[in-house]
Amino acid sequence: MNLVCPECGATNRVPDERLKDQPVCGRCKAELMAAKPVALTDASFARFIQGTELPVLVDFWAEWCGPCKMMAPQFAAAATQLPMVRFAKLDTEAAPATSARLGIRSIPTLALYHKGREVARFSGATSASDLVRWVQGNLPKG
Repeated sequence: MNLVCPECGATNRVPDERLKDQPVCGRCKAELMAAKPVALTDASFARFIQGTELPVLVDFWAEWCGPCKMMAPQFAAAATQLPMVRFAKLDTEAAPATSARLGIRSIPTLALYHKGREVARFSGATSASDLVRWVQGNLPKG
């Protein structure tokens, strides 16, 4: 299983059976499977999405957005409930190129990626339990 390090961007190969053993990056020793959202930028977004073989859920948000702030703890709580999904956040104000390229027109917007492709999108704030159900219902089978 390939996992991109959220800190240094290195691609790490981790055997599937070792994913639950708290693997660390071979280059910088950062946790690869931390049960918390990681921050992405214009520079790191494509590499992280394309290089991570596990599903990735991205929260597109902005500092000034009230609903985004309300949803942040719900997003973090959902990350602890879905350990085999990588959770990431992209600040749309700090990453305008990626936001524009992906057509992010309202925030918060959540996009679920699997093997580098977007498989589902949802706009608006939601609870952790509803978010977990939404992700589970949109993950490709098998």
